Amino acid sequence: MKKFAWMFAILLSLVLAGCGASSDKASTEENEAAKTVTFQSEDGAIEVPAKPKRVVALSSYTGDLINLGVNIVGADSWSFGNANFKDALKDAKEVSDEDVEGIIALKPDLIIGSSTMKNKDKLKKVAPVVTFTYNKLNYLDQHIAVGKAVNKEKEATAWAKDFEKRAEKAGDEIKAKIGENATVSVAESYDKQMYVFGDNWGRGTEILYQAMKLKMPDSVKNSALEAGYYAISPEELGNYTGDYLVLSRQSDGDNSFMKTSTYQDIPAVKNNQVLEVESSKFYFNDATTLEYQLKTFEKFFLGK
Repeated sequence: MKKFAWMFAILLSLVLAGCGASSDKASTEENEAAKTVTFQSEDGAIEVPAKPKRVVALSSYTGDLINLGVNIVGADSWSFGNANFKDALKDAKEVSDEDVEGIIALKPDLIIGSSTMKNKDKLKKVAPVVTFTYNKLNYLDQHIAVGKAVNKEKEATAWAKDFEKRAEKAGDEIKAKIGENATVSVAESYDKQMYVFGDNWGRGTEILYQAMKLKMPDSVKNSALEAGYYAISPEELGNYTGDYLVLSRQSDGDNSFMKTSTYQDIPAVKNNQVLEVESSKFYFNDATTLEYQLKTFEKFFLGK
């Protein structure tokens, strides 16, 4: 009997210890979830989760969050249209800044969007809202700023420094191959309209012109460098095309201009020096997209 009582006491103590450990663990997790840090946003200081678990992205910064390993529970249609984000968003829901009820249902602990987003005041009642103004920061500083918003500044800064080095190295190799004075244009076909781009409007421009320091044709420089982009007709593309052309287009869009003699007679086209890319994968300048763009350029220019 004494032996039985002794064994029972031991078992009881183990159960209680286990319960205590589980309780402590749960308490720790709750405390971690409750912790906040102060983020200096464009709208001033704001308290954000120290470790956000459920983030809604209503902007072009979804790829930055993916790169940082942040769990995204909701994102906009542009993000869902990007095949490079597909795996990371497989469990997320498509929402917009007008779908306040849909966002509430996702129970986010942080919302990241653009400074022009709608319903900001309503969404602030749902979760802390951090917004950024597109192109206010350069493409690498923007990634670091997003990193700060999710308390991952160290990781974001490390990536930015490493990416810049890799892009510069690739640029040196490309210039050694195509020549220091070779020019590169970036154009996009959208809804029967053509656009050429400066050095800070996504589509790979930040990598080509800022990091790699490849040359831009004077016609593009005079028209698009300051504004970021410049609209032209498809028939005018030849006037803005350098020795090489990065052509962003939708594979399922109207690309009939590419069959015209006007397009076929462009020297870069004749010389097979055109890189055709899918628009939805090339639009932005977030970290995930930048990685894809860099690999694409290395493959095209260097055969890597």
